[in-house]
Amino acid sequence: MPHKKNHIDLPQNMLYRSHPWHGLSLGDEAPKIVNCYIEMVPTDTVKYELDKSTGILKVDRPQKYSSLCPCLYGLLPQTYCGSLVAEYCISKTGLKHILGDEDPLDICVLTENTIPRGDIILKAFPIGGFRMIDGDQADDKIIAVMMGDFIYEKFKDISECSENLVARLRHYFLTYKDAPDRINSRVQITHTYGAEEAYEIIRLSQLDYQAKFFA
Repeated sequence: MPHKKNHIDLPQNMLYRSHPWHGLSLGDEAPKIVNCYIEMVPTDTVKYELDKSTGILKVDRPQKYSSLCPCLYGLLPQTYCGSLVAEYCISKTGLKHILGDEDPLDICVLTENTIPRGDIILKAFPIGGFRMIDGDQADDKIIAVMMGDFIYEKFKDISECSENLVARLRHYFLTYKDAPDRINSRVQITHTYGAEEAYEIIRLSQLDYQAKFFA
């Protein structure tokens, strides 16, 4: 059959967009420099989340209350919070019966730049994280800085950030699931850790990913 006018032949690997979780590499310099898939930006009043089956960004739910994410928020590709991440959390907290949340590892990216929408990828370097536990699940939040950021790039470890910045991030994650009629929060942050521990958690999540999808 003759080609239609203006038809362009594309290589097979260009016909479809890569799945942000499975098709995007974490990067050759991981865990010190990582590729991030951003789902949400600070102006979003709707919670967006990657649909894991299709790789398309979906509306998870409207934000019912006034809490807005204070940073770029997304996931680290080819990571998974499974048994190794959970065991590491248990070893650091002494808590028992902790499980991985069975999701990609979450990442918060600091930048002075206004990025108007999610569904993008960027490079960032981890500077620390929160050991967050939601109910009985390990739900770590890695904190990173966007590569090349004029203001934040000077911070190499979370200990160098202002206390107010860290407090703002903590407050968001401790309250973003709360509702006015909720009596007890199931979310707790047991530790704020630095860059080296963030690297270790990223490595463990990569091993969990390999065990989950390639064992």
